[in-house]
Amino acid sequence: MARALITGCSSGFGRATALELKARGHEVVATARRPETLEDLDVDARLALDVTDDASVAAAVEAAGEVDALVNNAGVSVGGPVEKVPLDEVRRLFETNFFGALRMAQAVLPQMRARGGGTIVNVSSVNGRVSQPLAGFYAASKFALEAMSEAMHFEAGHFGIRTVVIQPGYFKTNLGEARREYGVESAPYDELHAVTVKLADRLGRGDAPGPEAVARAIADAIESDAPALRIPVGEMAETVLSARQAMDDAAFEAAMRAMLDMDW
Repeated sequence: MARALITGCSSGFGRATALELKARGHEVVATARRPETLEDLDVDARLALDVTDDASVAAAVEAAGEVDALVNNAGVSVGGPVEKVPLDEVRRLFETNFFGALRMAQAVLPQMRARGGGTIVNVSSVNGRVSQPLAGFYAASKFALEAMSEAMHFEAGHFGIRTVVIQPGYFKTNLGEARREYGVESAPYDELHAVTVKLADRLGRGDAPGPEAVARAIADAIESDAPALRIPVGEMAETVLSARQAMDDAAFEAAMRAMLDMDW
């Protein structure tokens, strides 16, 4: 049985993971920036945690005690062309998606290293390996998270600490509802925005499954003796990431354009 601390449990992957791990008999410390959203969760502890705040991270990790598994799930999204998204919004995005995960990892690594074991699961995305129009900064934050994870795999692995990157495709969560978008309502990028909306529909985003499959993948990784460094979740993620690995940039772009009938 592991004691798991999960960030971003108010909804989506975090909440589903808390329920999945608890159902499997693990101790679960669920956290959220607004702890009142956790009141109905049947877990072992519920803590307030803002991953963008050093003091909040320190207080939550101290209150959680010994942590066998950390699940870095908290995330935000912003959309728009590289030309139009304000720098402050990019910084806000990275503060949660990258620096938030980094704060949490730095907070728990010393205790894991002292005990000679532990698991850190970083929730990335198919966009952690493949960028796309109008989602470049979200992808950049996930690319950065994966780069950090790969380094940590080698560094902390020496001390018995396992690092796992979860790469979901399209799943139903609240991430899109809170997404801020810039520069897509008028020229010159409104046409591209219309194209990307159609592409999302074609890829089945509207019929995406719930977050339970991702929760199962996270729980399986925590319970595994030798989890893979990267774990794609969902048919879309497996297909796209396999193609990306097998092709050079030009071939992958051509394949994606042909598959999606994209003429931008």
